[in-house]
Amino acid sequence: MSNLSNFMHHHFDKPADELGDIEKRVLAKAHERKVISTDVNAAFSAEASFGERVADGIARVGGSWSFIIAFLAFLAVWTIINTILLATRAFDPYPFVFLNLILSMLAAIQAPIIMMSQNRQAERDRFEAAKDYEVNLKAELEVLSLHQKIDMHVLTELTALREDVARLSAALSARS
Repeated sequence: MSNLSNFMHHHFDKPADELGDIEKRVLAKAHERKVISTDVNAAFSAEASFGERVADGIARVGGSWSFIIAFLAFLAVWTIINTILLATRAFDPYPFVFLNLILSMLAAIQAPIIMMSQNRQAERDRFEAAKDYEVNLKAELEVLSLHQKIDMHVLTELTALREDVARLSAALSARS
């Protein structure tokens, strides 16, 4: 059995082939004394396609107060121009059919893009939870390893003390 297999068996009390991929990866990192990367943003963003980055950008802009205020201003300008300024020659007179068409098209396009971004955010949250699990598992393994080292040190000291007591008892018995 290899050193890593012994390490796995010692910490989980089961053979390496019964462990999941995450546990194997974390145990290998712990055995090699390497740090688990916790930069979720960089790791997750590196895998994003162009469309996913665009969807995230649109959702970021479309879900902001600046977009809402700018869009309200656009709607106000549109209605003012077509109601007051161009009363005789309005390009979209009341009930603003062309504006309704534009709003419907915007909603039809924006909604699925925002849903894609929300799905991606949910995926990112799952990815982050998996990374948190790895870090927590490694921390637990390190604590267990420290406990084992302390226990071994205490046992070594107790054994040395027993030997000293036995030697002293033998020396005292020999003097009597």
